Amino acid sequence: MVVQFKVFKKAAPNGKLTIYLGRRDFVDHVSSVDPVDGVLVVDSSYLQGRRVFGQLVCSFRYGREEDEVMGLCFQKDLFLASQQIYPPKSDGEATKLQERLIKKLGGNAYPFTFKMPEQAPPSITIQPGKDDEGRPCGVEYYVKVYVGENEEDRSHKRSTIQLNIRRIQFAPSKTGRQPCTVVRKDFMLSPGELELEVTLDKQLYYHDEKININMTIRNHSNKTVKKIKAAVQQIVDICLFSGGQYRSTVSSVETQEGCPISPGSALQKVLQLTPTLTSNMDRRGVALDGHLKNIHTNLASSTLLANPENRDIFGMVVSYTVKVKLYLGAMGGEVTAELPFVLMHPKPDLRRMMRADSQAQVEAFRSESMGVSVDQD
Repeated sequence: MVVQFKVFKKAAPNGKLTIYLGRRDFVDHVSSVDPVDGVLVVDSSYLQGRRVFGQLVCSFRYGREEDEVMGLCFQKDLFLASQQIYPPKSDGEATKLQERLIKKLGGNAYPFTFKMPEQAPPSITIQPGKDDEGRPCGVEYYVKVYVGENEEDRSHKRSTIQLNIRRIQFAPSKTGRQPCTVVRKDFMLSPGELELEVTLDKQLYYHDEKININMTIRNHSNKTVKKIKAAVQQIVDICLFSGGQYRSTVSSVETQEGCPISPGSALQKVLQLTPTLTSNMDRRGVALDGHLKNIHTNLASSTLLANPENRDIFGMVVSYTVKVKLYLGAMGGEVTAELPFVLMHPKPDLRRMMRADSQAQVEAFRSESMGVSVDQD
């Protein structure tokens, strides 16, 4: 029996350097981040005394590439980690995957590991418009490996590898309090007030899950509620400059059922919304989870911050809110209530994954056969 371990491979244009990664998604646990570990295979006869360096880069693009004129650049690259891979400076402890790859790839394989800083943003892609060209706005990460005399040496395209990876977050194990708010509005020259109470059934929702919006309207005023609208809004804070906040409605519903709500009457109602990427495929400016080739994406997950006061060091911060609006006609105005919530992916069942991996290793050692399947970027 052969047990296959899938890895990702990318080679330099000249074919003299090749890197292998066991995964392209690295989890931000808020208090710690998975290290980026891989293996470099090098043709030592090509180097002729030169060295091979590796970098972990966070690239933040906050403007369209086609708008870059007269030397203007809307991109900032942050070099998070750097390492000399060949010749190796020290014999660090290799991971199990690195050991298997080195055993399979031979004597010209060298391990490398980059440690991601805790205070860095998750991968985010801002969905471009149909007519937009060039690289989309957002935050992306990539591993760069290049040949040079020293670390500051200029890299050449033919001997450079860039492999995109993603930094992702999963939903916390503990959820917050059930969101609830009450908005009361009185009117000039009018007795009484209009009361709107909105409650969500929980604070944390998973992608593609229905959101139940429970609302109670008590009309103690002399106004009449003629229409109700509920929407899920995605809020993206661009932290590099002030005023950089963008809101996009990713799901909405409008109804007149139960209306008009006349003075002295009340209404209890539940509306359902499901924010998905499918219904926002043509909406420019919507934030998505960082996109990689051949990997399905979705609406951007909420950004979890260990310390909200340090949000300025994050490139983009994504949050969600439910907004309910009552329309009272041209003269009456509107009554609005907002409730924040968290939208994320559930954390994988690590115990089940470890049991499956352990069983696979036992079967592999029994058969004394292990293989590596390669996904070439």
